Amino acid sequence: MVSLLPSVYVLSRELTRAQSVGLPVVALESAVITHGLPRPENYHLAHALEADVRGTGAVPATVALLDGKIHIGLSEEELKHLANLDGTRKISLRDFGIGLAKGLSGGATVATTAFVAAQAGIRVFATGGLSMVNLMKALR
Repeated sequence: MVSLLPSVYVLSRELTRAQSVGLPVVALESAVITHGLPRPENYHLAHALEADVRGTGAVPATVALLDGKIHIGLSEEELKHLANLDGTRKISLRDFGIGLAKGLSGGATVATTAFVAAQAGIRVFATGGLSMVNLMKALR
């Protein structure tokens, strides 16, 4: 399924590897990084959420729009970059076309994360607003 994604989708190496060997993957929204918290708390939360997912044996796949491309899974550098960008847009499904056409960067909302995750074959996702403790227990 992933091979059928349009060229505007960029999958991280970690995600590609995880899917190729059947590891569990959890998509994470990124609007909490770009619009939910001030710096540097936004980066610390994003890093902690990814660490919590990794702690369960799953692979995190943070979804974001970077320079007009839909990224699924961010490198450490991309995560830091997103957390420190000025002028990001909150990317909901209605903003997808605009973001892609204008080469924008922004945080993916819950709706966008659910859509993108489904397109990439990821069946589990979490948001900054969910109880990560309960989610991690459910994944075990």
